Amino acid sequence: VAELSASDRARILPPAFGGASRQESVRNGLEALATEGAPDIVLIHDAARPFADAALIARAIEAAEIHGAAAPGVPLADTIKQIDAAGGVVATPDRAKLRAVQTPQSFRFDLIMEAHRAAAAGGRDYTDDAMIAEAAGVKVHIFEGDAANFKLTTQQDFARAMEQLKQPAFADLPDIRMGQGYDVHAFGPGDSVWLGGVAVPHTHGLAGHSDADVLSHAITDAILGAIAEGDIGAHFPPSDPQWKGAASSIFLARACELVRARGGVIANVDATVICEAPKIGTHRERIRESLAATMGVEIGRVAIKATTTERLGFTGRQEGMAALAIATVRLP
Repeated sequence: VAELSASDRARILPPAFGGASRQESVRNGLEALATEGAPDIVLIHDAARPFADAALIARAIEAAEIHGAAAPGVPLADTIKQIDAAGGVVATPDRAKLRAVQTPQSFRFDLIMEAHRAAAAGGRDYTDDAMIAEAAGVKVHIFEGDAANFKLTTQQDFARAMEQLKQPAFADLPDIRMGQGYDVHAFGPGDSVWLGGVAVPHTHGLAGHSDADVLSHAITDAILGAIAEGDIGAHFPPSDPQWKGAASSIFLARACELVRARGGVIANVDATVICEAPKIGTHRERIRESLAATMGVEIGRVAIKATTTERLGFTGRQEGMAALAIATVRLP
């Protein structure tokens, strides 16, 4: 909704509250439309049918404009038997004349509004809006439905939906991954702390096996997490002496190389430094530039924020610093 233009947002109506049944919920929605300025055509759709496409909706609108009341239907693959209470076959309808009815069902607004009011006054329950229109004497036209527009009811339906999502129309969607990282380092001797590859002056340094760059570590973990490659400790264990005092830019660059090796790109990094001191604001742009250069991305894809814990906890007592990071990665 936030991405819509002001004129489009103005067209979104206030919510209408549902009732005790599907029929009552639809009537409440229609009554809400009536008070806001009734449309010429209304489509009524089950949210349990998530695969209704633009072509089906266009057919629904056209059918309502021509016939006044319409519903999508698909031919039956199985033979249908009408049975009695004991399970005996009473009749075998000609399946060529039968259709399994779907939604969205489409109507001239005045027709379906009047039909719903009549159904409510009569105290009768119906399983769909086409039946309500039929009960009011309205002839309903059946137009071409879509077998892919099935209803999610059983576990088998959900399994089918997952398979449908793997089809080319959905498989072409970008593979977007997100990872999160968190790191903590205690203060130790020194006169500066490393943050994102930048030495920020302070009364203390940060203690760690490498250069203790808490920000770079959190971002590295976030990127590794986005591609399910473990964490920084698995790639650069603190027990390995070669990483003693190492620049954390090495770790971050390696994580980015793993992304590129998969044909991926880093879409965005958003990180927060948590400390009472030092203040980050005056160093923020240098930190962003340093991180962007290490990651090989535009600076506009790197966001750095800082906050305190209002003097609560170990950061509030100025015993150390923490950093949180989220990385978004797009894979082919």
